Amino acid sequence: MSGTELLTGKVVAVTGAGRGIGRALALACAAEGASIVVNDFGGSLSGDGADSGPAAEVVAEIIAAGGKAVANLASVSDPEGAASIVNDAVKAFGRVDAIVNNAGISRDGMFHKMSATDWQSVVDVHLGGSFHLSRAAAPYFKDQGGGAFVHMTSTSGLIGNVGQSNYSAAKMGIVGLSNSIALDMRRFGVRSNCVAPFAWSRMTESIPAETEAQKQRVERLKTMTPDKVAPLVAYLCSDAAADVSGQIFCVRKHEIFLFSPPRPVRSLHREQGWTPATIAEEFMPAMRPSLFPLQVSSDVFTWDPV
Repeated sequence: MSGTELLTGKVVAVTGAGRGIGRALALACAAEGASIVVNDFGGSLSGDGADSGPAAEVVAEIIAAGGKAVANLASVSDPEGAASIVNDAVKAFGRVDAIVNNAGISRDGMFHKMSATDWQSVVDVHLGGSFHLSRAAAPYFKDQGGGAFVHMTSTSGLIGNVGQSNYSAAKMGIVGLSNSIALDMRRFGVRSNCVAPFAWSRMTESIPAETEAQKQRVERLKTMTPDKVAPLVAYLCSDAAADVSGQIFCVRKHEIFLFSPPRPVRSLHREQGWTPATIAEEFMPAMRPSLFPLQVSSDVFTWDPV
């Protein structure tokens, strides 16, 4: 460490940091000088089982590179487990400066076949976990007059995807949570932002690759490695991003996008008020050219990642 990194002296907790994107985020923040709490309970992609190995390996990698890190094996879906991540940061390093809510599981399925269990499990980890950990860190951030939340969202929610109603709903919920945190805590110097990553990981390995077009898409995805997402997250955790809050970013290989939040597109006023019939006869014909089509991410990002 040279001592000139953006996160020198900061303490960052990264969830789901034992593999994939989370690992890349933890390593990048450590390379920028931060002390890291590496959280990962080591479960499978669907959230089953546990393994202390992944978190321990990332901790060892950070320490071998001259950094500081400790492992935490809690599940963020448990409020007490999430609180232990913050407690471990304070116990090991004396403070906590940034939270990266990255932990997630995947239980894909078509909506008409989605079980209540698969729905709740995904929502509990992605959305519930983001709330539990953010809530645990909030008093510390408030008392010290600053802090950063970075929440991983997804274009599956921002745009759409087939067979991911649980995942998409949770990821859009995270956008609302992040915006509320940004509004509620700006008086304390606390900021909150979202990042939607395009990256090849075990979260994307389940994408079908049967047709030639699908196989080509998967090969393109494989070029979008997790380390491409890490610089933006490290920046958002730093004081250099002190004036950036309530935003939605997206990273696709070497591209960074800023997403717009939902805002009114058009309006139509009728002095007499509206009835179902006048909505059908007047409102919808006027609005129809501005209606958005049903799309998935690949319909919007139609060019190869660069």
